[in-house]
Amino acid sequence: MRIFLVGPPGVGKSTVGRHLAAKLGMPFFDLDEVIEERAGANIPWIFDVEGELGFRDRETQVVRDLASQDSIVVATGGGVVLRPENRAMLSKDSTVVYLTASLCALVDRTSGNKKRPLLAGKDTRQVLQKLMAQRAPFYAEIADITVASSGGSPKKLAGVIAEKVVALASNEDRSP
Repeated sequence: MRIFLVGPPGVGKSTVGRHLAAKLGMPFFDLDEVIEERAGANIPWIFDVEGELGFRDRETQVVRDLASQDSIVVATGGGVVLRPENRAMLSKDSTVVYLTASLCALVDRTSGNKKRPLLAGKDTRQVLQKLMAQRAPFYAEIADITVASSGGSPKKLAGVIAEKVVALASNEDRSP
């Protein structure tokens, strides 16, 4: 079992992912943290020096590496779905969980965060609205499970997701 969490910035992928991994007894990876570790630099620096294209190339390589591992939970970055090859890798032999939230909730959770290069110093609401319009169809396209992230604590949400993942896996085991 391999689980990828997808969704817009600020939806709670990393926080919920850590709880989900603990609940399922699986290692947790935050895609952005793995990229930073391998680059030896933070994401704003990568964007400044290599641009978004350089960052996306690094992201694709890490997705490729993680998509070959079993029994892991991975919180992806919000833009990982932009590349068709990433969408294909995420959905192949994995369970993709799409976390959703209202635009207002996302704005509240991300305003003032300087670690998000696409949002830093910009009109957060306007940028998030544009990102959601562009990316939501891709999230939905690869999602096996869709869950609203506004339904209680991250720990409770992880429990709901774990139940859905287990139910989905048991249904797949029964298919011919």
